[in-house]
Amino acid sequence: MPTALRAVVSVVMLAGFYLLGLLQLALVGWLIFEIWQHAHGVGAAKLSYLLIAAVAAVLAGLWRAVRARPGHPHGLIVTPEQAPELWQQVRGLAAEVGTRAPDEIRLVPEVNAAVSEDTRLLGLIGGTRRLYIGMPLLQTFDVDQLRAVLAHELGHYSGAHTRLSAVTYRGRLAMHETLDRVGRWNVFGWVFKAYGWLYQLVSNAVARRQELEADLASVRLAGVDAAVSAMRELPVVDAAWDLYFGRYIAYGWELGYAPDDVFGGFAQLYRARTDELARMRDREPSDETSRWDSHPAIGERIAAMRGAPRTPHAVDARPATVLLPAVEAAGMALQHEVVDFGTRTVLPWADFTAASMTMMMQHRADRVFRSAARLAGVPQAGLAEVFALVEAGRLGELAAEFLPGSPRHEAAAGFAGVMDDLLGLAAVRSGTARWQHSWSRPARLVDRDGEGVDLTEIAKLAVAPETLDEARARLAERGVRVENATVVQTRATGQGAAVLGALPNVKVDGAAHADLILLSKGFVFVPAPKSTDGGEKRVAALLSATAPAELAARYRYVAFEEIATVRIDREVPVNAALLLHDGRTVGVQERWTADKVGKSDDVLREILTGLRVRGDR
Repeated sequence: MPTALRAVVSVVMLAGFYLLGLLQLALVGWLIFEIWQHAHGVGAAKLSYLLIAAVAAVLAGLWRAVRARPGHPHGLIVTPEQAPELWQQVRGLAAEVGTRAPDEIRLVPEVNAAVSEDTRLLGLIGGTRRLYIGMPLLQTFDVDQLRAVLAHELGHYSGAHTRLSAVTYRGRLAMHETLDRVGRWNVFGWVFKAYGWLYQLVSNAVARRQELEADLASVRLAGVDAAVSAMRELPVVDAAWDLYFGRYIAYGWELGYAPDDVFGGFAQLYRARTDELARMRDREPSDETSRWDSHPAIGERIAAMRGAPRTPHAVDARPATVLLPAVEAAGMALQHEVVDFGTRTVLPWADFTAASMTMMMQHRADRVFRSAARLAGVPQAGLAEVFALVEAGRLGELAAEFLPGSPRHEAAAGFAGVMDDLLGLAAVRSGTARWQHSWSRPARLVDRDGEGVDLTEIAKLAVAPETLDEARARLAERGVRVENATVVQTRATGQGAAVLGALPNVKVDGAAHADLILLSKGFVFVPAPKSTDGGEKRVAALLSATAPAELAARYRYVAFEEIATVRIDREVPVNAALLLHDGRTVGVQERWTADKVGKSDDVLREILTGLRVRGDR
């Protein structure tokens, strides 16, 4: 079946989705009419209400979708005056592929390129065309590779793949809104879900065929070698982009800092990590495609490219940044357009890394200092109080909290790694050490001369009472003041925590209703309505809109460090008591019929078991 015809079938199926909703509405109307013809009173009213409620969820989703419009175009507009060679390349490729050139070129913060078109009358009348180019592609590709990507996207125009995009958008939204609103016991929802799965199979098959057609345009205009090279480089750039945000930006961002040049930093990392990127390029891409995928596997696409006719092309291995002369300024302009720093402190990269790593170190130390304060019976503690516990032979009590499974008499010796971190904080706070930024390797702790700081041996001395004085002396020789390392956060927070799961509609302390959010650092209890309906969707909406640290700050939060031990009265469904260090008890009771997110009940049992074991040592 030709791709165009497949697309028409896909759109017809979308129309069928709306028609299905109208048919169900008519069916409900007929059923209610029949009910009141043969029955009256409370029974007929209740049955009518159930039918109306069931179909209302479907109609609400359809109505929202009908009224919806695609969002405003995003990204930074690049004019022909700002990038004449880029526009020249795009217009030339459009002419070669036999289509109208885009009206706008926009830079976007994604490892991707895409096209869109504002159309009317079901795509019969064309409108504004936009070409979106990911800034990371401009920063990492050469001209030939970027030409291959642009030719692919323009091939979507020549194949009329974008003409039905607005209709498809509303249709997909209709399905999403409708299927999201119907419950698991809604018979009308079952029909829509089955139809939705069928549509997804058809539409994804169309999308895969369109991608292969656009790939042929890429080969024809840019050449097989350039098209294959671009296809192989895309996952490498994508992995580097994830590495960049995961290891360089995310931790500082959550701690309240931001780098002053987001996109420029990525370009520097890509140039510095040559060995890692080379190893990624050596991996063969997958050629397995699922029927649920919207794109063919990269291996399958490369095989199709290599099987296409070869035509000679002049090689242009210049970096793609030559097409956008003021690329650094464009990166800053894009950053201003799409990045919301909020109230974060914006710092140059070297200072951003130093501040972020120091704060991470402080937060890890605060966890130790809070436990030390509890054991020592003082309001606040620091490294001096930890040393006092070592001197008193009580380090095992403290260390047992940080070395799960280790008896107290063994935990003290194993605490040297934690102590090393505390000593590093003292060195930073004393001004004798700092964190050094690097694009080619992780940040490291260095002294005033830029030499690496290694406190491992001193840390080993500091965990034993008989060698503690020697550790103090060595620290003093280095100018490290023990009293400078002290607590900042006196109360546990959810900063740096990840969401492990969620259980809606649990009972807390035997009465209150709450949605239980399982974080990697503790439990969050969110007040919930008495009705148990829609718990899973309610929790999903909360998690999608709220960061873990904000959840812990906004609602009742019980950090794992506050829990002395756990009493498990029943495992399925869970009925347990959290016994806190301050003597309070928090009861957690899972309902037999409650919703759950994934295998969150198993995660909860695993956490409770671990906390019980920790408390039993």
